[in-house]
Amino acid sequence: MKEKTLVLLKPDAVARGITGEIIDRLEQTGLKIVGAKLLRVDKLFGSKHYNHNDEWKEMVGKRNVADCEKFGLAVKDVFGTEDVKRIGEMVDERNADFLASGPVFAIVFEGPNSVAKVRNMVGSTFPDTAPPGTIRGDYGLDSAFSGMIRKRTTYNVIHASGSVDEAAQEIELWFKPEELIDYRRVHEDLYNY
Repeated sequence: MKEKTLVLLKPDAVARGITGEIIDRLEQTGLKIVGAKLLRVDKLFGSKHYNHNDEWKEMVGKRNVADCEKFGLAVKDVFGTEDVKRIGEMVDERNADFLASGPVFAIVFEGPNSVAKVRNMVGSTFPDTAPPGTIRGDYGLDSAFSGMIRKRTTYNVIHASGSVDEAAQEIELWFKPEELIDYRRVHEDLYNY
């Protein structure tokens, strides 16, 4: 199934000058870039991107509490609260802060099963546990522990839409329809996929 997905090369990827390498890896899978732009966003825009529901916030809050226990950190020292929903909200806020901290390269890729393909290439959230061969495993330098002790998000180089529905919502947030290219209409003979 052909679909679109959103990829954000976060401020750490842009600052390190690795955007080209990551884009190259994604393009080598046969996915086509149908929209791309380098931009700065403010925290308000970042909070529109990271605006998860209560169920997600509770799940992430619980995961962060478990991580604090695993690392021997006091949850209240790291987050100022032990309320799991509030911790999930703080994760969204920290992610929004990070997006607003520097330039972001936003890209829309299109192709068969693009959401699943990109998610598999990206790897798990935390670079220190992402397998080698994944983008986060190969390029990420941070860890959940490092983010927690510094009271910030984990710098993990890249965001990729988690589902087809999420991709549609995120693409609508980041791109106007006229900013996306329909290659089949432009060069049907060259881009017949």
